[in-house]
Amino acid sequence: MRAWGPLTAVCLGTFMLLLDVTIVVVALPDMAGALNASLSGLQWVVDGYALALAALLLGAGAAGDVLGRRRVHVAGVVLFAAASLLCGLAPGTGTLVAARAVQGVGAAAMLATTLPLLGSVYQGRRRSAALGVWGAVSGGAAAVGPVLGGLLTAGPGWRWIFLVNLPVSVLAVWLTLRVVPETKGPRGMRVDWAGTVTFAGFAGGTTYAVVRAGKDGWTAPAALAAFGLAALALLGFVLAERRAAHPLLDLALLRKPAFVGVMAGALAFNGVAFGVTPYLSIWMQTLLGMSPVRGGLTLLPMTVAAMVVAVLVGRLLHGVPARLTISGGLLLIGVGCCCQAVLDAGSGWTALVPGFVLVGIGTGFVAPTVAGAALASVPAERAGMAGGAVNTVRQLGYALGVAVFGTVLTSRMTDTLPHDAAHTLAGGGAGALRGTFSEQTLRAAFASGLDGALLAAGATGVVAGVLVLALVRPARAARTEADARAGVTESAAPALSEERAPTRR
Repeated sequence: MRAWGPLTAVCLGTFMLLLDVTIVVVALPDMAGALNASLSGLQWVVDGYALALAALLLGAGAAGDVLGRRRVHVAGVVLFAAASLLCGLAPGTGTLVAARAVQGVGAAAMLATTLPLLGSVYQGRRRSAALGVWGAVSGGAAAVGPVLGGLLTAGPGWRWIFLVNLPVSVLAVWLTLRVVPETKGPRGMRVDWAGTVTFAGFAGGTTYAVVRAGKDGWTAPAALAAFGLAALALLGFVLAERRAAHPLLDLALLRKPAFVGVMAGALAFNGVAFGVTPYLSIWMQTLLGMSPVRGGLTLLPMTVAAMVVAVLVGRLLHGVPARLTISGGLLLIGVGCCCQAVLDAGSGWTALVPGFVLVGIGTGFVAPTVAGAALASVPAERAGMAGGAVNTVRQLGYALGVAVFGTVLTSRMTDTLPHDAAHTLAGGGAGALRGTFSEQTLRAAFASGLDGALLAAGATGVVAGVLVLALVRPARAARTEADARAGVTESAAPALSEERAPTRR
């Protein structure tokens, strides 16, 4: 217990928080039916969590440095558990979305402190082994999410995808308090509250604006007002970071093309690879008549390919420049999305398999190397900041991807259906429309919308891949040699960058 107890405690929390990113995907149709949720409501069920996690990740890391990482981690688990209970008991969409956002706040506190806690306990080869286990658990959570979500939804019901977190949270808190030592950052550290609040306002305002634009139009007053507020929040963030003694993000890093390229690739990665997945799940269950379990299992070609390729990349492609693996992976993801855009009224889920496999292979190239590339793109004293930033923009990319591609989906549907009917269909309400429109019409409309969203995602992936290739130059030789002497492998680099993220600002 003394040797691996801290790893077990940390991995329990990591598994929960990453599982909840994907576990809701296959439960969306059941949620829509039970809560009478609209498309925008379902989007916020997914985005509320990812957005809160992204917006508060850097701030939570700084809070851990100041207040104590174990203390912040345990507080995050407790908040996550309380929010999970509220999610499971939610009487309506508004309550569920609010609870999901609170879940994201707890998850940010957990994720920001996870690897610093491991780094304080394990050294040398034991650290490498611990980081390897943590990485496997992280990847496994994403793969297990849709399948476990399908099993729980088809069994005791969709509410149990949240309630199952409660016993795991109790165990994680007990084990963390018992075996994980407390650590803090250097004295004199302060939390950049102004930067945290303004960045959250920018991220939330932008996502809300896109969701409203998809519902009401891009020139609707609510959408324009949200975009304006997001722009003001971004301006406030820039001003706050220029004045902060310990900023969340050193704006000087944005003058480095390599750093900008990696951030752009990370932002596009999660959005392109996973942003259309909720709508594919809704299509498979409400139009193709698949069960939640089978709907979750259809994603296995992508998740298995990603896990296998990630392992091979870590073992066989050590020394290959990360710019090549990231850009190549994004290009594969983009091509894979385009290969899925072949749907029509008569298509089944098997039409997606070749594209799923390509997306999975591309994910296996990008996921293990993108944080390491961020680490290598900045001076050593800014490595932690870069690692935290890349994790933040990955989650933000997912939230924006769900919102943007949902807007494209419904826009294409309106070529066949009235505006309100298109939103009802995209939100899982096919049953309510079957008395008004033929099955052929509904399937053709949804297939057309998915094709548009997948093509948009594919184009984004290709552009991002080219951008990374153009902006990210080969890593400095001196840095590479230093990493080699320290025993840092390409597969461990992402974990190490995240480990340092909260400790240096």
